[in-house]
Amino acid sequence: MTHNKQIKFIFLLLSVFIITACNTISYYGQAMQGQVDIWQRMQPIENVIAQTDTPTRLKQQLAEVLQIRAFASDKLYLPDNPSYTFYADLQRPYVVWNVFAAAPFSIKPQEWCFLVVGCVSYRGYFTEADAKQAASALQTEGYDVYVGGIAAYSTLGWFTDPLLNTMLSWSRTRIASVIFHELSHQLLYIPNDTAFNESFAMTVETIGVERWLAQNGTPAEWENYQQYRQRRADFIVLIQQTRTDLEQLYRSPLSQADKIAQKTHIFAQLQANYQQVKQQKWGGYAGYDFWFAETLNNAKITSILTYQDYIPAFTTLLSEKQGNLAEFYQAVKTLSQLSAEERQQTLNGLLARN
Repeated sequence: MTHNKQIKFIFLLLSVFIITACNTISYYGQAMQGQVDIWQRMQPIENVIAQTDTPTRLKQQLAEVLQIRAFASDKLYLPDNPSYTFYADLQRPYVVWNVFAAAPFSIKPQEWCFLVVGCVSYRGYFTEADAKQAASALQTEGYDVYVGGIAAYSTLGWFTDPLLNTMLSWSRTRIASVIFHELSHQLLYIPNDTAFNESFAMTVETIGVERWLAQNGTPAEWENYQQYRQRRADFIVLIQQTRTDLEQLYRSPLSQADKIAQKTHIFAQLQANYQQVKQQKWGGYAGYDFWFAETLNNAKITSILTYQDYIPAFTTLLSEKQGNLAEFYQAVKTLSQLSAEERQQTLNGLLARN
């Protein structure tokens, strides 16, 4: 981290400590500690490759990441900065654990508001124990909660984001997709609009991977990616149908006891529908079993749909720009400058044209 960014970070933290309550100070404290730990572990990827004790497989992966990183800036016009030219081994499976929450009869996610990023529909912790403690407190208050491990995240361009060991178990296609996604957040991010930010990043991720595979991928990688996309689409359909069923239930005049019973039935139906898709469409592919293995609830549903709602709108906008990314980015930037109400109206119009 440069000296200027260190100063910026210090002043940001001082402002946090001045204006926030004790529990919020504690939250920012763990975030600061987690971020500093990442900085201390960061090494330039070229240095790691040059080290004689670096495993051959890791050297190969890191070299591929540098190629992906160059593609992101040269071909996708994503920010050209040191992010993902550094490597950090955190010696744990996830960089953060996000806590999601929703009221027992609502699929609207609980939001938390922070400096810089605004309000978001999750709260991130650098240790699983802290995340579970926060989730337990929310559960005591009556919320549905879900804790999800996250292998990559973005500081939105405030600092250099390194490649993490948490990402190296993936295929190089998956690594490319995450790098494109996170750099998209550095390109454009609107405080207080998680659905907009994530749908934009997912759209750039998808077109980025398609173009990267067209230039660098093998036929097998392309086939695997298309299979992944289809399975992901099937999964999203299951979640969206469940959301619709839950929305209808929660708006109904049923008693609380009846709503609880029907809610249980809806989630049981989701499990059954998943098993049917898994066996009949996916040939037994079990890649989503881990997600269905834990308790299903409102919070878990929102953790998925936050990333999806406006993807068709952004896809339509990109198509209307004939796939020209520079024009697409400019159109999205213009869209981001609208009021929240105008922005939603425009996105809904794009959805109607999809």
